[in-house]
Amino acid sequence: MSTIPAIEDRLTAVERAIEELRQQLARKQTDNWLDHFIGTFENEPAFEEVVRLGREYRQSDRQPDDHST
Repeated sequence: MSTIPAIEDRLTAVERAIEELRQQLARKQTDNWLDHFIGTFENEPAFEEVVRLGREYRQSDRQPDDHST
């Protein structure tokens, strides 16, 4: 019975799969960290409220343009 060649073939396939996973992991580590968070708060009412309040605060803190010089 030729189980050793079958085991060797399977081991080779596993080694290839591990190498592919290592390459994928290396590519993911070089990705921009911010990409992992984009869209996290999409369609989140509380976040939309925070954005609205922040915008209102920034606008209320602006100095009026003085063109009277």
